[in-house]
Amino acid sequence: MINIRNSSRLAVWALVLVLCITGCKSKKKAMEASRAAEKAKMEQEASARKQKEQEELKRKEAEEKAAREAAELKEREMKARESAPKTKLSQYFDAIASSGSVASANNSITEALALFASPETPVLIIISGSGAQKDYDRPTTIKAYLNYLKDQKKNINHIESLQVDPSGKVTEVELRKN
Repeated sequence: MINIRNSSRLAVWALVLVLCITGCKSKKKAMEASRAAEKAKMEQEASARKQKEQEELKRKEAEEKAAREAAELKEREMKARESAPKTKLSQYFDAIASSGSVASANNSITEALALFASPETPVLIIISGSGAQKDYDRPTTIKAYLNYLKDQKKNINHIESLQVDPSGKVTEVELRKN
């Protein structure tokens, strides 16, 4: 009887032991599955962050490219705006200096003055210069300079630079002696 009791006790303990072992394995598998799911979630979040960073970088590059293109376009427009009056003014200088009569010279002077903000717009003539250092002749006004061209009948200076106001009128002329 004792053997039966002991064997039933032994069977109960064996059953408890088997349940514990299988229970521990299930817990271990569950923990491993949980860790794998957490790892997959972290990898997915990292991937999403990386993708978001790449999209942000592409967006910034596109904005920078657009800003560069806008700056280049603005620079080209400024050069075109500046070169148009420069070309017209050179043509007027040549027309005034080579006009056959005083009346035609005066007509050209009147037309040329329309390019300027005022008949008193300063004209600076560079007589020498090296680098940023420039030596100027006595300053004059555009009206006086145009009349000088009419009287001398020769244009010995070329336009170095012009300053133009927002309305497109010339506010300063810088000439260089040839």
